[in-house]
Amino acid sequence: MGDLLVKLYELPEAAESLRRASASGYRISRPLAPEKRLVTEWVENHFGSRWAGEAEMAFSGHPITCFVAMDGSSRLVGFACYDVTFRGFFGPAGVGEKHRGKGIGTALMLRSFHAMAESGYAYAVIGQSGADAYFKRTVGAIPVEGSDPGPYRARLELE
Repeated sequence: MGDLLVKLYELPEAAESLRRASASGYRISRPLAPEKRLVTEWVENHFGSRWAGEAEMAFSGHPITCFVAMDGSSRLVGFACYDVTFRGFFGPAGVGEKHRGKGIGTALMLRSFHAMAESGYAYAVIGQSGADAYFKRTVGAIPVEGSDPGPYRARLELE
């Protein structure tokens, strides 16, 4: 499993996936700074402390480099970050288990990729995706040869 590269200048439009999510009762938006703890706690509870640390980093700049998905009651159900561990990288991203398969992850991903393109990036890297077929199918991602383990190789562990 290596990294993938996405051409941000050849993305599918985000509008259709956002409409699908909206029709299913979900909305995608950039969270506000006072929502940082809600987002990072949710991410930690659903995906662990490493992803929570990355989500926290998304709140360190302006604009915040994270999007969230909420259900009709404004409950957080998913998130996607970019530019957190490495500039130009997408992720982490995830959707709560009972909300998967409804296009929410795709809407979050495309909204993030379009934000990266609007910021001036021509390409995005998806690090160690684990879902290569999905990214190839949805955004035409291509493998980065020799990228396993890539920049994530040096990781801290507790004793």
